[in-house]
Amino acid sequence: MGRITKLSDEDILKRYLEKQSDSYFQMLYGRYIHKVYGKAISLLKDEALAEDATQEIFLKIFLNLSKFTFKSKFSTWVYSITYNYCIDLIRKQKKKKNLFVEDSDRIPDVEEDSKNEKQLLEMEFTRLEVVLHNIPIEDRAVLLMKYQDSMGIKDISHVIGKSESAVKMKIKRAKAKAKKVYQKLYPTEHE
Repeated sequence: MGRITKLSDEDILKRYLEKQSDSYFQMLYGRYIHKVYGKAISLLKDEALAEDATQEIFLKIFLNLSKFTFKSKFSTWVYSITYNYCIDLIRKQKKKKNLFVEDSDRIPDVEEDSKNEKQLLEMEFTRLEVVLHNIPIEDRAVLLMKYQDSMGIKDISHVIGKSESAVKMKIKRAKAKAKKVYQKLYPTEHE
């Protein structure tokens, strides 16, 4: 069993698809249950809702395993399902139709963008949490994917279904919004 636990997610998935043995799915479940729940709670901000969402997400994963194309990492695929499920749930709760509508704000330049990033990175954790809760969910999600989960632009692009250039723009705008919220909430602490 020791050798099996060292297999990549993709190898376990291939074995599952070949043999249809629940033990292989249980291995994937064990590897991802805490990650999926963690993402669900970070997006939904409600433990009971996140628990229900995690069950639904794993049901979706299980029912769609045969549709995995091996074009991306399995972890990216799982994250995509998790992210999309949670965003859909939030959309239903808030009855919003277009969470990903791009605003027409001025695009921050490179110097301004690096200032925003520096300020984000220097914020105390609790203040960062407050700021993140005060920006739209889609902006919070891309910032968490980029900085908390260390996802690359290409992976984020797969998750949210936008081009890489749109993802870069979304990240820039999200950082600018976070900076604006920070300055509003903590006006005496910046220049």
